[in-house]
Amino acid sequence: MREELLSRITSPEDIKKLDLPSLERLAQEIRERIISTVENNGGHLGANLGVVELTIALHSVLSAPRDRIIWDVGHQCYTHKLITGRQDRFHTLRQWGGLSGFPLPAESEYDPFGVGHSSTSISAAAGMVIARDLLGKDFRVVAVIGDGALTGGMAFEGLNHIGSLGKDILVILNDNEMSITNNVGALSDYLGRIRSDTRLYQAREGLAAFLRGIPLVGPPLAKLAHKVKITLKHMLPGQFFEELGFAYLGPFDGHNIAELQRAIRAGLQRRGPVLIHVHTQKGRGHALAEKIPHRYHGVSPNNGSAGSSGPSFSQAFGQALVRLAKDDPRIVAITAAMRDGTGLGPFAEAFPERFFDVGIAEQHAVTLAAGMAKEGLRPVVAIYSTFLQRGYDQVIHDVALQQLPVVLAVDRAGVVGDDGATHQGVFDISFLRAVPGLTLLAPRDGSELAAMLAWALEQPGPVAIRYPRAAAGNTVPGEPFDPKGAIPPVEVKPGRDGVVFTFGPMVEVALAAAASLEPELSFAVVNVRALKPLDGERIRAAVRGKKCAVTLEDHVLAGGFGSSILEILGESAGTGSSLRVERIGYPDEFIPHGSIERLHEQYGLTAGQVAEVLRRAASQPKLQVVVSGDI
Repeated sequence: MREELLSRITSPEDIKKLDLPSLERLAQEIRERIISTVENNGGHLGANLGVVELTIALHSVLSAPRDRIIWDVGHQCYTHKLITGRQDRFHTLRQWGGLSGFPLPAESEYDPFGVGHSSTSISAAAGMVIARDLLGKDFRVVAVIGDGALTGGMAFEGLNHIGSLGKDILVILNDNEMSITNNVGALSDYLGRIRSDTRLYQAREGLAAFLRGIPLVGPPLAKLAHKVKITLKHMLPGQFFEELGFAYLGPFDGHNIAELQRAIRAGLQRRGPVLIHVHTQKGRGHALAEKIPHRYHGVSPNNGSAGSSGPSFSQAFGQALVRLAKDDPRIVAITAAMRDGTGLGPFAEAFPERFFDVGIAEQHAVTLAAGMAKEGLRPVVAIYSTFLQRGYDQVIHDVALQQLPVVLAVDRAGVVGDDGATHQGVFDISFLRAVPGLTLLAPRDGSELAAMLAWALEQPGPVAIRYPRAAAGNTVPGEPFDPKGAIPPVEVKPGRDGVVFTFGPMVEVALAAAASLEPELSFAVVNVRALKPLDGERIRAAVRGKKCAVTLEDHVLAGGFGSSILEILGESAGTGSSLRVERIGYPDEFIPHGSIERLHEQYGLTAGQVAEVLRRAASQPKLQVVVSGDI
């Protein structure tokens, strides 16, 4: 039995000692390790299987960590981690305390830039190149960006800037024809034309070689050759990148190590900005991932698919939107390259002419919705909480400032687990509640979500509905909310000693915690539901006669839900009875990767931990708010 090559790779220098057959064998071993680890731990499968040869070629030519490799999005870094001294910990991938599923500078000197959102690599690489030249240093910088990430506007901003400066930088366009679902738009069509016809590129290179072989070329012939070259250049599909100031090379086979090595060396030898176009297959080496790559972008442990008990909030949202859209032709749905992830697949199939996937372009998605709303449509924009951060300016200026009736379906709110700090949705309450005129809702289950969605689509201004990555529980349609009124908080459990203010699935945690203290202590539980604007009268009424109040949120405490409750109570502060208040949520720090259950336990959000806080709040407070006696 042959000795495993991968076990002998402790750094990229070991790769440089291998011949081509050994490198190809190494690629197969890496694929096997990635598949087995992702099947056990969960993770991003298809993207990583597609860049095995490209990663090997990069490290066999470059000298990392001196040379910088910037991975866009970052979820294709598994091969990179395996060959940069981390394979002994690779089995801990995406586990609490283990390796991150994304590049993480704190984890390794081979990760020069932390990344989790798309379209950032070119800008980051450009900044490093400028710093390198200003400081007189000598290293090479390579940005690897996918065709899906290239649809993000930030990528074009980076290309436009660094192309105009003429500095030495190498951009590798990893073109696998996929982001998570099929890429959309003119850029995708353009890259398809490049992939399908390389004859013009080959003709230009052949002509250049032929002219170089003619001795003593006189000025007239040289001038003619230059004109011919310019003419051919404008006929080439890669002309788009050439006009931005990049020398374009490709496309090349992204699974041919020798060809990739030659292309990378050629790109590094050229002066100025160079873009190398490589064509890869997402999911290569895994039959099902090759056949249905969108299903194997991100997979759950053991079974290769994301599953849960009962419909998820995303699925409940999608089903409710389809029902509503059948009766209202004004309803349209927008997503930013996350059709299936946000539950909009059924809507896209039922109403293809009313569904819009704009690619990885959250800013455009929000303003597109604003334009639609301005002309009488009722747009619903489904975006993960972490990605809505990218469209924040548009939420403020293009939607809220004009009081346009756009519904923001904020998916994956709260911690999302194994994807870690770049993907946790724990900031949306803080940044959305600061926006004037915007209503923010949080459903306890699928039934409330459907009712809130129907209510939101009847409002004259913007509404955001946040919900977590979790099973939706009850999805049976309940009593609809009055579209002409506000959605009030509701007491789901009475209590004499204290009150817990919470929302969403955290209601179940609060109920379990309160039940465990009976009959010694009796806590009321209030499902607030509308987080902005808060119903101040009902909040103050809920604390009357109570010893203490506790707020519970799957969100950071800084500027979050608990802060808003304190503001309501503080507005009526004065002389009178004292009220003990304590907040439960995430501290002022970025939340690392780990299962959702592990993160809840780590940060004190389990029912048992909440019960201990309730007990403490009833005796020794952390914070005391003095409230006037007449509340």
